[in-house]
Amino acid sequence: MRWIAFIVVAGLVAIGVGTFVALPGIVERELNPVTDPPPYTVSAPAASLHATLDVADMHADSLLWGRDLLRRGVRGHVDVPRLIEGHYALQVFSLPTKTPRGLNYDTNDDKSDNIFWLAVVQRWPPRTWYSLTERALYQAERLHAAAAASGGRFTVIHSANELRAYRERRRTNPTITAGLLSIEGAHALDGNLANLDRLYEAGYRMMSPSHFFDNDIGGSSAGVNKIGLTDKGRELVRRMEARHMIVDLAHASAKTIDDVLALATKPVVVSHTGVKATCDNNRNLTSDQVRRIAASGGLIGIGFWDTASCGHDARAIANTIRVTVGLVGVEHVALGSDFDGAVEAPFDASGVARVTEALLAGGMTAADIRLVMGGNVLRFLESELP
Repeated sequence: MRWIAFIVVAGLVAIGVGTFVALPGIVERELNPVTDPPPYTVSAPAASLHATLDVADMHADSLLWGRDLLRRGVRGHVDVPRLIEGHYALQVFSLPTKTPRGLNYDTNDDKSDNIFWLAVVQRWPPRTWYSLTERALYQAERLHAAAAASGGRFTVIHSANELRAYRERRRTNPTITAGLLSIEGAHALDGNLANLDRLYEAGYRMMSPSHFFDNDIGGSSAGVNKIGLTDKGRELVRRMEARHMIVDLAHASAKTIDDVLALATKPVVVSHTGVKATCDNNRNLTSDQVRRIAASGGLIGIGFWDTASCGHDARAIANTIRVTVGLVGVEHVALGSDFDGAVEAPFDASGVARVTEALLAGGMTAADIRLVMGGNVLRFLESELP
């Protein structure tokens, strides 16, 4: 009987451990679905043009989910093989370090922490459980380790010179891709501006003041009070500019956008967004905000999820791109998918040629498509990175 009891207990433990290990995959399948799974086909003219593009996307949250990014996944939206299939020259890998329960686009506070549970379930080091800075440092380590193990297929970019050298290599070998590190929300500093240096040394080159809640730096469009930049936030912008770190206004409150644009001496970006001109909701930018961000020399990254475009396919994405181009000109518009950002995407990274196809069908020239699909981002980074 004791042996039977032992076997039963051991079996229950094994089931529990198996469920614990499998849970991240279960959660990601639920949160990052793909409307139309691969493989993807597009028209011959679109395929021909897309094969010549250097695609660049300003926002994906793929580091959150614990997948081996060097292996082609069967869930989520982004990994190195799918980036290469999609002709990506560069993907910005952004890390949210804390998100609230009941996350929404209207009102969130900072009292809860979904990512704590992801850290525990995915067996991140204990140092990451209660420190947002350590979460960011750990994920930077993971991305650099992937690059080191990639056999040259994947490179992490830290400077304009590294980007130029990588692009030269890619001209003769288009089966390689690259990443850039970014952070969603300056609460990742754990309240200490000195941690900016630690994040910079770890490779982060872009950061937004806020994410889904107001913090000690500035307000969120989905925060409780939607404040502007604090004095600490103003100092952060100055320190970021001194290090050639890019300020990202995605998720920022209207007051924070105003305050950053009044203070900034360098171009800013909105890495992933929609515009109210095509999809009027609290998350998206007004036409005036779009124009002022472009006037700084910055970029507007158009998202792929339904709240960004009020649609569920490449045609809706392309329509938002065209309308934004109409507002500020083609040189200020880019891709900002929000892949792997707890959103449903119409395709994964291997299917981004569908956007090329939709832009062609909508009458955009090949030269303008080349800029929107990646040329603008690569030019911007060569100009703004250290």
